[in-house]
Amino acid sequence: MSEPLALTLGQKFELERMNRAIDATADPQALRGLAKQLLQAWQSQKAATQWVMRQQLGSPVRVPTELGLDTIGFDGPLPGPDGMEAPEG
Repeated sequence: MSEPLALTLGQKFELERMNRAIDATADPQALRGLAKQLLQAWQSQKAATQWVMRQQLGSPVRVPTELGLDTIGFDGPLPGPDGMEAPEG
């Protein structure tokens, strides 16, 4: 069986930094903007992960939902890591 996903030390620090930024923000508009940015980043990461997996496996992939990387609601072509649409094949 494979190892469970774990955050690197750098990722843990970034997570703590973002948590502190959220806790320090009292403005609802600023929090709403931050939430939208985080949602965009999360969806972009999901698409990039799927693109990499497709490249490695050579076929369409559905990432297990227990990883929090499901594709529900994503209907378009997956972008590459640079944000551009990944080439087919």
